[in-house]
Amino acid sequence: MSAPHLHTAGAPDVPGTADAVELRCGGRTVARYEYRPHLARRESPRPYLHPVRTLGGTAVTELRPADHVHHLGVSMAVPDVGGANFWGGRTFVRDRGPVELDNHGHQSHLGWPELREDGFTEEIAWQRDGRRLLTERRTVTARALEADCWALDFTTELTNVCGEELSVGSPATNGRPGAGYGGFFWRPPIGPRPPEVFTEDAEGEEAVHGSRAPWLAMATDAWTLVFAGATEETRRDRWFVRAAEYPGVGSALAWDRRLLLPAGRPVVRRVVTGVADGRLERAAAAEVAARLTGKEAAR
Repeated sequence: MSAPHLHTAGAPDVPGTADAVELRCGGRTVARYEYRPHLARRESPRPYLHPVRTLGGTAVTELRPADHVHHLGVSMAVPDVGGANFWGGRTFVRDRGPVELDNHGHQSHLGWPELREDGFTEEIAWQRDGRRLLTERRTVTARALEADCWALDFTTELTNVCGEELSVGSPATNGRPGAGYGGFFWRPPIGPRPPEVFTEDAEGEEAVHGSRAPWLAMATDAWTLVFAGATEETRRDRWFVRAAEYPGVGSALAWDRRLLLPAGRPVVRRVVTGVADGRLERAAAAEVAARLTGKEAAR
């Protein structure tokens, strides 16, 4: 049975339900976007993409894995927004370590300024205990690159609407060195062995974790993901990378210092990810990265 269609003003029919829409590229469904997820408060409920697939149909995201049940495919997840946890799980507290706190926020879908089968623009409220801290304008688009590779273009505009000073932090800014995660985060599935990770001039988890690089690749025999910062501000952020313990890649908003969110002025980040079937070596990954952020990626 085919998926039902959503109807929005000024937009064509888009396959989906009351809680999710499909993202299509070249006539194929490449991702499902859950915009009204049913999750426990402790998981910091938020919209996410899962499953995301290669054009050949291989899944490249994981949802609620046993090692970190609050990892949700591809999402915007931030552990500290003015003290509110929009990441899920425990909160790292200086001089105490990970602590179970009742400080979880949630991201609520507000509406679709634009909705198409190859992408959307969404308005989202970041709230804690009924109080809105941020309003996000999120734009996600799928586009073909090659016969075996497509691109997921993910832009977020975060605006402080709480009426007072607000900043983003991380476990690192709260006292845990190297744990600067928070922002765009992609959780791939665990395979038979850890994936390879590399940039243009570095290789291995230890070398690329915390680095500033225009692009970063994570590769297995079945798939390769090439992540590229598509704005100057995004390229200044460091990469959070895990491979041995579990696979994960994020673009960190607050690596070693808190990021101020000025009232009423959006903070914008854009990450474009190449999703390829099979393993790409460094030269091929570099070619994909150039296409992700070149003239073809401009709007």
